[in-house]
Amino acid sequence: SLLNFNCTFTCVFLMLFLQNKAFKCWSEYTFFALSVSGLQTSQDARFYASSARFESFSNEGKPLVIQFTVKHEQKIDCGGGYVKVFPADLDQAEMHGDSSYYIMFGPDICGYSTKKVHVIFNYKGKNHLIKKEIKCKDDELTHLYTLILNPDQTYIVKIDNEKVESGSLEDDWDFLPPKKIKDPEAKKPEDWDDHAKIDDTDDTKPEDWDKPENIPDPDAKKPDDWDEDMDGEWEPPMIPNPEYKGEWKPKQIDNPNYKGAWVHPEIDNPEYSPDSNIYKFDNIGVLGLDLWQVKSGTIFDNFLITDDLKEAEDIGNETWGVTKEPERKMKQEQDDIKRKEDEEKNKEQEMEADEDEDTDDDEEGDEDLDEEDETKEDKKDAFSEIEKDEL
Repeated sequence: SLLNFNCTFTCVFLMLFLQNKAFKCWSEYTFFALSVSGLQTSQDARFYASSARFESFSNEGKPLVIQFTVKHEQKIDCGGGYVKVFPADLDQAEMHGDSSYYIMFGPDICGYSTKKVHVIFNYKGKNHLIKKEIKCKDDELTHLYTLILNPDQTYIVKIDNEKVESGSLEDDWDFLPPKKIKDPEAKKPEDWDDHAKIDDTDDTKPEDWDKPENIPDPDAKKPDDWDEDMDGEWEPPMIPNPEYKGEWKPKQIDNPNYKGAWVHPEIDNPEYSPDSNIYKFDNIGVLGLDLWQVKSGTIFDNFLITDDLKEAEDIGNETWGVTKEPERKMKQEQDDIKRKEDEEKNKEQEMEADEDEDTDDDEEGDEDLDEEDETKEDKKDAFSEIEKDEL
């Protein structure tokens, strides 16, 4: 094993990361805790840059496995969840977004358009992004991310101990110029016929084909009030001709001289030179978190760098594998509780709204009764006045 920082690591390793106070040592997850710890981003809308140094090594002739867990329990909308592997000569105190690194690996989320796993390798001073699109997890649960880099120049990306992508370094990154290029001297022969179909020379246009596109409306009549002296000569409006067939074109037949699509011949690229050491990094010595988050709360844990594929899988099963199901169940329970609380709250609001409506109706009824009483009193007063006048 080259290096192993799994979930049993103490806060000694965490404190190496915690040089940046925006991180905090987190021992209780929001909806699951079972003797777990982690490193959590704690401030919104900021950059994070923190790292841990270890004894440097080379992965020459060996597999290199980078593995860790990420938990976006804050319902992340935009932010990175990846790690970077740096050369040992990194000045950790001056580490920033432009610091040269060997490997960048892990999830990155921003809105609906970006939900991918970065796999970036530095080759001869230039960072190369994978040409394939690898979708990351975007829920609130903990997920295990694993990158395997093999000496035979192949790679595997796993999420939750399941392979999601694999292939060849040379095929899936543009590290090297292409092996073949189009022959700059080659040109399509002038007599090369690449038309699959041609006009039938024996086909002739029917005599009755040509019809005008529009014709006068035969049902139109000159208005009775049409004054030719004032309005000019009356002409019926034009309408589409139902017999119009459009432009005549001869039917198409197979071209007897068709040679197929011309393919530009290729030659060996003189600038291509194979490199069997693309996978190799000679001075690996720092593991870091260098990322931006709009909404903080991401928890990193179970960091592992090893050359043992079986060990990586076993540790993944012993850490993330042990907690995934209890975490999922507890998350489901909390979601159910939240759903029930929301339902109860909605019911209470509906009942309050109904009560308010009944109160308004009662008040309107009282006002009507008051108006009736006032009307009766007015009538009594009027009758009293009439009686007085009669007396």
